[in-house]
Amino acid sequence: MNSLRFSLCALALTLSGCSTLSSVNWSAANPWNWFGSSTEVSEQGVGEITSATAMDESAINEALDGDYRLRSGMKTDKGNIIRYFEALKGDVLALVVNGEGTVSRIDVLDSDIKTADGVKTGDAFSAIYDKAFGHCVAAVEEEGKGVECKAPGSEHISLLFTGSWQGPEGLMPPDDVLKNWKVHKIIWRR
Repeated sequence: MNSLRFSLCALALTLSGCSTLSSVNWSAANPWNWFGSSTEVSEQGVGEITSATAMDESAINEALDGDYRLRSGMKTDKGNIIRYFEALKGDVLALVVNGEGTVSRIDVLDSDIKTADGVKTGDAFSAIYDKAFGHCVAAVEEEGKGVECKAPGSEHISLLFTGSWQGPEGLMPPDDVLKNWKVHKIIWRR
């Protein structure tokens, strides 16, 4: 058994030096990655995408282990042109990565990507908060109608909740209405 392990390690080291196999993702061969390593939203970023990740298609694709199809675009934000990448899972938008030079914001729409506390898109407000006071504000214009709340114990992660409410625009719904709202997206900011 030991000779088999040694042979496999030697083979992997030998092949990793070959130019035709240098682009192989060898970390996928690790047994602890066979059952899927889940991407997570943390204080540092989303998965391997952090504030140090270049706003470059190859860098973002590498950080996502090639699990998503990327498309790029540009938009204006407060008069500045901002580059962004959309990561698609099949034809469904999963992530939006924004920044200038390096990543400054990531919007997570994929329910398979959770925060370290296990919060994911689709979770109810009432499962995370008892009340909005001290945690939440009416979403800014770019987020549309919704309520943005700081994730518990986080400096960099916010949760955008959306739902039905017939009240005046720009005001936050009361807690008894918010309790049924769901996480629309998880937002990580530098």
